[in-house]
Amino acid sequence: MRRIPVKIGGRGLLFTLVLGGVLLLGRGFPPAQAEVFDPTSFTLDNGLQVVVVENHRAPIVNQMIWYRVGSADEPRGKSGIAHFLEHLMFKGTDTLAPGEFSKIIARNGGEENAFTSYDYTGYYQTVAADRLEIVMQHEADRMRNLKLTEEVVLPEREVILEERRSRVDNNPGSQLGEMRNAVLFLHHPYGTPIIGWEHEMRGLTTEDALAFYDSWYAPNNALLVITGDVEPAEVKRLAEKYYGPIARRDVPERARVQEPPHLADVRVELADPLVRQESVSVTYLAPSLRTEEVEGRALALQLLDQALSGGATSRFYRRLVVEQGTAVSAGARYGGDDYDMSSFTFYVSPRDGVELGGAEAALRSEIEALIAEGITAEELEKAKRSLRGIAVYARDSISAPGRIIGTSLMAGATLEDIETWPERIEALTLEEVNAAIEAVFKDAHSVTSILKQEPTS
Repeated sequence: MRRIPVKIGGRGLLFTLVLGGVLLLGRGFPPAQAEVFDPTSFTLDNGLQVVVVENHRAPIVNQMIWYRVGSADEPRGKSGIAHFLEHLMFKGTDTLAPGEFSKIIARNGGEENAFTSYDYTGYYQTVAADRLEIVMQHEADRMRNLKLTEEVVLPEREVILEERRSRVDNNPGSQLGEMRNAVLFLHHPYGTPIIGWEHEMRGLTTEDALAFYDSWYAPNNALLVITGDVEPAEVKRLAEKYYGPIARRDVPERARVQEPPHLADVRVELADPLVRQESVSVTYLAPSLRTEEVEGRALALQLLDQALSGGATSRFYRRLVVEQGTAVSAGARYGGDDYDMSSFTFYVSPRDGVELGGAEAALRSEIEALIAEGITAEELEKAKRSLRGIAVYARDSISAPGRIIGTSLMAGATLEDIETWPERIEALTLEEVNAAIEAVFKDAHSVTSILKQEPTS
């Protein structure tokens, strides 16, 4: 549940790959075809990996630069610095004034934005295909030549503090989410909010931002994905011209601590007058694609996610909303695109007139039945068919391939993993999916979150 979408089009805290139901390698691609995106890939001498996906349906191109660093890589006591630097990357270079890059893109009819997650930070522009050189030139410029002064840094620090106030401090659901993550991850940095804790954000300085930038923003720690109406040879020429001269540099190893054993389930509860829709969720620690100990377990959880919450006829919605009339919404959510461990969440929001305790009891009954019985062969095949249907649209988009490829590679996957996903997802058996259910959903690995409405006086 940590990966509830925050803001897809914005300099937001978290870029969640939810595009027409397409998730990281998960709500994906038709098993009948051997290729997914058929990308072209090469690596510059300085270590920058470049991936090109051709799409000649329209004269448009999307450039995305991904850095292998996120909030989980921040120094202790400096929470929020990754997201803060994302904002500051728009504040100019030796040759561009603050905000000038954005103005150039707007003058050329394009759009741009950025995103920060626990594991990566990214920047993208969508422009007419004949404007690719313009955005590549300026994106390469700020990879190495960012210029920061107190005059631009301190006001922007107030911007991120206001962002926290509006998105978290004034949102009971976000506040509860922070508390849930803090106890779901006892030791791992995923328990710290991406935007940061307010008291630490207030102390972030220009020196902190530049130190983080100098440590992590290097071509050999980045991935460039170009999708749209382009030719790979021309992309290579431009990449060598603009990114190629940037020297590679040593970057720190990712010092990710390991989570200790969890011995008891935890319950967090928040009541607030601002709550308009009460809810209950149960979140379990789960393996990601990179951290799974049993091959195929993360893929099995992706299929399970689809089987349980992939539309109005899926199990949880049908039983809790349609048949029982207990809830207005119900489902599951799996975030397998984490670099380290992940989570799997079940949730329900009660219908008017239904006590929150009754909704929780109904949700737990469904979870217990799932653990005891697993899913059926019919549910498995239906989930696979749904994924195939969703997949039809993935390649048609200009930006979706870049988002899927970038998120996947940042999580430790390879291009081969993406291209062979159809075969692997189709090969999953009912026994493998039900074994994943039995292995992952343990009470001691769970956090129950209760969001209640507090009546006003």
